[in-house]
Amino acid sequence: MDSELAVLAASGATTLVSLMVTDSWAHARELVRRVLARTGSGTAALSDLDDTRSLLLTAPDGTAEEEAAAGARTQWQLLLQRLLEAGALTEGDLRVLLSSLQQLASAPQSVHGTVHNSINGGVQNGPVVQSGRITGLTFHIQDPSGDSPG
Repeated sequence: MDSELAVLAASGATTLVSLMVTDSWAHARELVRRVLARTGSGTAALSDLDDTRSLLLTAPDGTAEEEAAAGARTQWQLLLQRLLEAGALTEGDLRVLLSSLQQLASAPQSVHGTVHNSINGGVQNGPVVQSGRITGLTFHIQDPSGDSPG
């Protein structure tokens, strides 16, 4: 395989794996599903894709997380290279896929992580919300005692 195609496959795998833990994953998965369906490797490869994503989402932060991501990048780079070598995937197909994935990757994203909520200081008698950013939110709370103000 020529080095340009190897670099293209590596870039595609890296971009794909980076999207696995973002809000754009559903769109990225659909793009990859379409390409895999045309190559005849759809069902098994798509199942592997979902398994890889689950592994990345559950990997503990730190070294284990990076090792899981590196393994996933290698796995998907090899699959893309095999599809290119077999002629099931053309250079043009891979370039279009890579371009689409890179557009998703460059869009504003939020990365899934673990959130731990802790409420201290007694009883909370109203909504408690934790978020990065909320705009235009209104709570309509009815007094549980039935007393109406003034």
